[in-house]
Amino acid sequence: MNNIKLELPNTILIEDSVVIGDNVEIKANTIIRGNSIIGNNVILGPNTEIIDSTIKDYSTIKHSLVINSKIGRNVTVGPFSHIRDNVNINDFVRIGNYVELKNSEINENTKISHLSYVGDSEIGRNVNIGAGVITCNYDGKKKNKTIIKDNVFIGSNSSLIAPLIINENSKIAAGSTITK
Repeated sequence: MNNIKLELPNTILIEDSVVIGDNVEIKANTIIRGNSIIGNNVILGPNTEIIDSTIKDYSTIKHSLVINSKIGRNVTVGPFSHIRDNVNINDFVRIGNYVELKNSEINENTKISHLSYVGDSEIGRNVNIGAGVITCNYDGKKKNKTIIKDNVFIGSNSSLIAPLIINENSKIAAGSTITK
């Protein structure tokens, strides 16, 4: 570990199995567990927990929980986001406050800024997901997938009822319920 800055080290837990790159800043009340790999020039915390996940170079995770997921380069997560199992966030993505992701692929230059739930989804490049958007992935019997292709704008407070494909360059008005 080279040039790692620990803010209030008595409040930080890093398990022996964790691999940490160069020029990493770990802030107060941060926990890193399991087979986590932290890249170079990463900022973690404060109040962040990383479990069995990979965080690539130049990313920032603050006030958030990341479990069994992959975070690309130049990604910002948080504050107060929950990245659950099997999420792959590609490079240059912004995941904002109070966002929950599960079992999803988020591609380059996409923004999910705040108060949204994205589960069982494939999100393309250059997508903007407005505040309060929900992928409704469970019909009471099985989980269904939402696919949002490249260059799509989803307006605030929209509900996307899976199974669903939203084609490239689409615009969804705020407050919409989309079923097909």
